[in-house]
Amino acid sequence: MDRRTFLIGASAALAGCDRLGDASRRFLSGVGLYEPPPVVLRPGMAQGHALRDDARLPQPDGELRTDVAILGSGAAGLSAAWQLARAGKRDFIVIDGPEFGGNTAAGQFGGLGFPRGAHYLPLPSAESTHMREMLADVGVIEQDPFSTRPRFDERAVVHAPEERHFRNGRWHDGLLPNDGLDADERAQHARFFSHINELRDTRGNDGRRVFTIPLALASRDPKWTALDTRTFRQWLLDEGFTSSTLHAYADYCCRDDYGAGHDVVSAWAGLHYFASRGGHAQNAADGAVLTWPDGLHGLVSKLTARISALAGRSDWHRPGMALKVEESRDGVEVLCTGMADANGVPRTVRLRARRVICAMPLHVAAHLMPLARFGFDTARHLPPHAAWLVSSFRLRGFPAEAPGVPLAWDNVVHGSRALGYVVATHQMIRQAPPPRTVFTAYCPLDRAALGHSAAPGEVRRWLAEATPADLMDYAVTDLREVYGRGFWRHADRVEITARGHAMASPLPGFLTNAGAAALRVLDGPIQFAHADLSGLSVFEEAAWWGTRAATRMVG
Repeated sequence: MDRRTFLIGASAALAGCDRLGDASRRFLSGVGLYEPPPVVLRPGMAQGHALRDDARLPQPDGELRTDVAILGSGAAGLSAAWQLARAGKRDFIVIDGPEFGGNTAAGQFGGLGFPRGAHYLPLPSAESTHMREMLADVGVIEQDPFSTRPRFDERAVVHAPEERHFRNGRWHDGLLPNDGLDADERAQHARFFSHINELRDTRGNDGRRVFTIPLALASRDPKWTALDTRTFRQWLLDEGFTSSTLHAYADYCCRDDYGAGHDVVSAWAGLHYFASRGGHAQNAADGAVLTWPDGLHGLVSKLTARISALAGRSDWHRPGMALKVEESRDGVEVLCTGMADANGVPRTVRLRARRVICAMPLHVAAHLMPLARFGFDTARHLPPHAAWLVSSFRLRGFPAEAPGVPLAWDNVVHGSRALGYVVATHQMIRQAPPPRTVFTAYCPLDRAALGHSAAPGEVRRWLAEATPADLMDYAVTDLREVYGRGFWRHADRVEITARGHAMASPLPGFLTNAGAAALRVLDGPIQFAHADLSGLSVFEEAAWWGTRAATRMVG
């Protein structure tokens, strides 16, 4: 592959979409409606495949110097930049990667923002001081950031009704069914949550809480880490939890945060989902979350503005993608492509830095440099990653609702292969419903979604080859179940984001990943910062490693 071919491929991937004309609209017989053609985004797919396939790298036609280079603009990279800027550092550059914001990216339909990835943040626990500092610095925490109950910006606290589930043709409050259950199922539900409440305050023999965010501060008591040797489903059965509704709920929670079902996720990780989230607020109920119309991109926008204010400039992040990383006698050299010059023309640049923070997924980092010299064996230590579809539908008005609880922020179909949908306009305080809204639907492409035991590699191959119609079939899973084909009376635009490596899935044994442990303690010219280091793909974990790497660099 020559330089021009590589750049054209990278530019296409940065645009990242399959566009379909009106001729591709599907007519829905029986209802006399057309299904709008989707725009399909595949961020990073073409560039990642080029790196994987050892495409010949282009030669640089320019050079750039900086003190610190941060490779990747997801939660880890931006957190590192924020920490550097807070410490008074100005000489740093963030190379965006295929998509600014990574899993916190967002899109817009006109003036309506919507998430293309992560869409909420739990109230930060006592251990999450890095998140409390960040949220206070950008104005999301308004008072008492380190107290038991800080005060949060009301606009960011999810408004009621927060969540509901669809079951037996009706909407019900919450995500765990409590109607129509027999006495045994109700007793099992109560016993499970009683146990979770105990685990929230349980400490190991090292004095640390057993389950914390960040994971790095959790207890390493062998009595509790032994939970990582079996699956969450097996733990439930071993503890006498046989309730089908409880198992469906546990499976939903694992697929929501980890992209894999409770039958394969580590029992430690499954319990961590419930027991680590102990944040409180003056002005919100326990268990509330923070969200914005465009998901976590709302927080990223605030963080970006704050970094610019602290650094005194807005050019600290630049489009482009790292292709190769090498240590040199006086620092680190990074070959970057897609970096625009003063005229907006993409260039390939040799970036010379004193130190580098690799804030990209580890499967990408493995193609940029040999990780074995850091103690990371890609054959044994790469965490498995789940594939996802995040699909947004612009609606003219709101479709008619089934009986029961009214439209909520998060809407889930109990037992579905998908994970429901969130409503972008839910946080907008209005006297009347807005004329337009956006429903964003989430669907992990795991075994439950595909209906067979496909390996992750097979799923990604299917995702790369799937037609827009194939993807649309998955995207509308829950919307079709709830609203029928009459949903298309309201939907006039659709965008589907396909992510082949959306998040790490913590399978049994993830706590003892020696390669990840080796990367976590590096303190040389090259450091790593990504949620992959934890094995849990959540914003707080990525932010922890980003701030840690930056803190090492400023002493």
